[in-house]
Amino acid sequence: MINRNQPVLLERVLKMKNATDVEEYQEYSGFEGLRKAIQMEKEAILDEIDIAHLRGRGGAAYPAGKKWRHLYGSKGDTKYIVCNADEGEPGTFKDKALLEQDPLSVIEGMVIAGYLFSAKAGYIYMRGEYRRIQKIFQEALDNAEQAGFLGENILGIPDFDYRITIISGAGAYVCGENSALLNSIEGKTGRPRVKPPHLADVGLYLKPTLVNNVESFAGIPVILREGGQAFLDLGTEDGGGTKLICLSGHVKNRGLYEVNLGTPLQEIIYSEEYGGGSATGRPLKFIHFGGQSGPIGAVSKLDDCIYSYEGLWEKGLSIGSGAIVVMDDQVSVVDYLVNVAAFFAHESCGKCTPCRLGTTRILEELVKFQEGRASEEDLERFEKMVTHVTNLSACGLGQSICNPMMSGLTHFPEEFRAGINQEAMEMQGGTW
Repeated sequence: MINRNQPVLLERVLKMKNATDVEEYQEYSGFEGLRKAIQMEKEAILDEIDIAHLRGRGGAAYPAGKKWRHLYGSKGDTKYIVCNADEGEPGTFKDKALLEQDPLSVIEGMVIAGYLFSAKAGYIYMRGEYRRIQKIFQEALDNAEQAGFLGENILGIPDFDYRITIISGAGAYVCGENSALLNSIEGKTGRPRVKPPHLADVGLYLKPTLVNNVESFAGIPVILREGGQAFLDLGTEDGGGTKLICLSGHVKNRGLYEVNLGTPLQEIIYSEEYGGGSATGRPLKFIHFGGQSGPIGAVSKLDDCIYSYEGLWEKGLSIGSGAIVVMDDQVSVVDYLVNVAAFFAHESCGKCTPCRLGTTRILEELVKFQEGRASEEDLERFEKMVTHVTNLSACGLGQSICNPMMSGLTHFPEEFRAGINQEAMEMQGGTW
C-alpha cells in the first residue's frame, strides 16, 4: 500500500545508489507495474488509468486516461510512444531529477505503453542541454535491454518487441509543444502543426502517436502496481496522485519537492518542510505558477488556496509544469514581466505573424511602463496586443502569453499606472 506521507515518484531518487542498475531498481518495486500490466486485459489497464485520474504533468493537465483511450481506439497497425523530455520551462527542473536519478521508472512507464498499444518503437525527446543526462539514460536503456525489459520478446512474451531511442533537442522552447516536437523528431523544422487532426490519429510519421511528459510516464508504473484508486487517494477528485514542484525565487528552501495534490499552498510556501517562508525577510508579494506561460497570483489573496488543479483554477491560476516562483515586495511586477516577455519574444518560432511580431510589441510596451514613459493609450494598446496575440497565435506559446501579462496587470494595476508619464502627456495635450 502507498503511504500518503511518503514520496512515490522520488522514493528511489532518495535511496538508489546506482540509478541505472536494473537489479537495484527492482529492489524498490521496479518493473512490478509492468509485470502486473502484462497479466491484465488491456482494457483493464485503461480502466486503472481512468480511475487514477492522472492529469498530464507537462502543463496542459489533460487527463491521461482520455488520451490513452483515444490512441487505443485509433486505427492502424503502427503506433508510436513518445516521451516529451524537452524541459524548457524556466523555473522547472523536476524532469531532470527523474531522468538523471530514476530513469528506469520513465522507461517502465513507456514500456507499459508500448505493451498496451502493441508499439514497436518509442522515442524520448530530451532537452539538448541535458547531454550528461542523455548518457545516463542511454545506460539505463542498455541495462534494461540486457535484463529483458526492452528489445525482443520482452519478459518472454512472443512478438512483444519494443525499443526506445533518445532524440536530442536543439534548445527550442517551442519544441515542448507536442506537434512541434514530432516535427523535430522527423528531422523537420520544430514548428507546431495545425490541429486537428489529433496526434492520436495522425502523429509521428503520420501514424497514431501517444505523447506524454516524463513525470506522467513515471506515474504509470505506480498506478498499475498499486491500483488506480490508491493513486487517486493520494490527490483529489479532480486530479489524483502527487505532484513534483520546483520552488525558486525568494523562499528559504529552494528545490524540488513531491507534494500530495490538495496540500494547502500556505504549507508549501511557509512550512519548514517545504519553502520555509521568505528568504529575504521581506513580505512575499506574488507567485508565478507553472512556468513563464503560467499566471501570477498575489500572495495576499492566496491564504485559503489549495494546491490542486481545481483549487488553483478557482483562483484563476494553474499548476502547469509545477514551477512555483516566489517574489518578495521589492520586486516590481512590471520589471518581472519585462523578463517574461523577453523570453516569449526570444523563443517564438516565427511561424505565425501574431506571435512573431506580437511578442516583440508586447515587450516594447512593457519597457515603456518600466522606464516611466508610457501613456494611457499604451495601457489600452498593451491589453489589446495581449488579447490579439493570445487569440490569433498558432500554438500554445503565443496563446499563453496572456496568462502572466493579464494576471500581473489585474493584481497590480497601480504598478502599470506608475509608469504613465502624466507630465509629458499634459505637455502634449494628453497624447503622445
